[in-house]
Amino acid sequence: MPSKIDINALKSEIRVALINQKVNACPIAVRLAWHSSGTYQANDDTGGSNGARMRFSPEKGDDANAGLGIPRDLLEPIKIAHPEISYADLYVAAGAAAIEFLGGPVISVNFGRSDCTEASICPVMNGRLPDGAQGAAHLRDVFYRMGFTDRDIVALSGAHTLGRCHQSRSGWDGPWTNNALKFDNQYFRVLMGLDWVPRKWEGNAQFADKLTGKLMMLPSDMAIKTDPKFRVWAEKYAANEALFFVDFKAAFEKLLALGCPAQCQPSEATLKRRETNISTEFLTYAMHGSVKRARELKTKGCDVHYVEASSGRSALHKSAFWGHIDMTNFLVKECKVDLNQRDYNGDTPLHDAARFGHIQVVQFLLACGADPSIPNRGGQIAAVLAQANGHEVTFAALIPRAKL
Repeated sequence: MPSKIDINALKSEIRVALINQKVNACPIAVRLAWHSSGTYQANDDTGGSNGARMRFSPEKGDDANAGLGIPRDLLEPIKIAHPEISYADLYVAAGAAAIEFLGGPVISVNFGRSDCTEASICPVMNGRLPDGAQGAAHLRDVFYRMGFTDRDIVALSGAHTLGRCHQSRSGWDGPWTNNALKFDNQYFRVLMGLDWVPRKWEGNAQFADKLTGKLMMLPSDMAIKTDPKFRVWAEKYAANEALFFVDFKAAFEKLLALGCPAQCQPSEATLKRRETNISTEFLTYAMHGSVKRARELKTKGCDVHYVEASSGRSALHKSAFWGHIDMTNFLVKECKVDLNQRDYNGDTPLHDAARFGHIQVVQFLLACGADPSIPNRGGQIAAVLAQANGHEVTFAALIPRAKL
């Protein structure tokens, strides 16, 4: 980032430019940043926000970018006042700040993008942005091209919690949510919680909520609800706004940096937050016995040995506690987790399985080499816990193995 620029002062100038008595242009500023970045193509490293090519035709005239001259014009006085800032940096910084202004997570932007100086050196990016008229296959084509996952696709779709469509610009019309100027998880709550029917009108195909007819969804939004893999994440974000904020922040920061120099890439801290979040989710799947989902996260590089910060409990602890034999098998055989990991109370997974009399899990752990002689912080071995809770069969399986 240019040394003369104070990011907080810049945010203040952006706020004045975007929010005034005449307009709150934050939603369209987010769209400007999004569309500046979403042209990236990983296989040839073209596109992305570096260059600010949207100032030139043909990208300037792409149908998907209709109306984006408005936020560019609103931001022009800031660019004139700060020639040391590139248009490319300013456009993404404005979109990131707009999310924060409307109550969303703080989106970090690292400066260092440069500007194309003329249209002739700008490759054609038209047609690379998502088409709201399409479904799940199209979304995957577009986002996989940029290096995103299904989880990222759904998180980034949550930006539709802001703003509305205008028929004069896009052929669609109406808001996605009841408060188009608040960044929250309402998009997912209404998408998943309401019934949607095709709208009967003269414009592009879209959906209206059956209850009031006042809200709308695009065909691409409906794909988030109906595609089984997308739906998993939409349901999670509808139920957990904090999870949505974490995932959106990570995905949006990655989006804004696509195709940009190394100094613009998200910090290691941001990447670590996402990694930790995925690993926390792995613990949740272990608790619920969802082997398929846990295996998917394992293939994406999650830390299968991650332990809960507040308790020291591992995925195997959580699986054993609830008696999930298939999950326990997966964790031990495929993930090679520590059989004798102790939580902050000194309990091993064998302690947890014994306490609740999960005989299958106990027998499996013993067969794999779990040590039944390890005491917890209260001095109790697994067999003692089984007996104290009336699980005599489990006690009988444990006591001969314990080295008393």
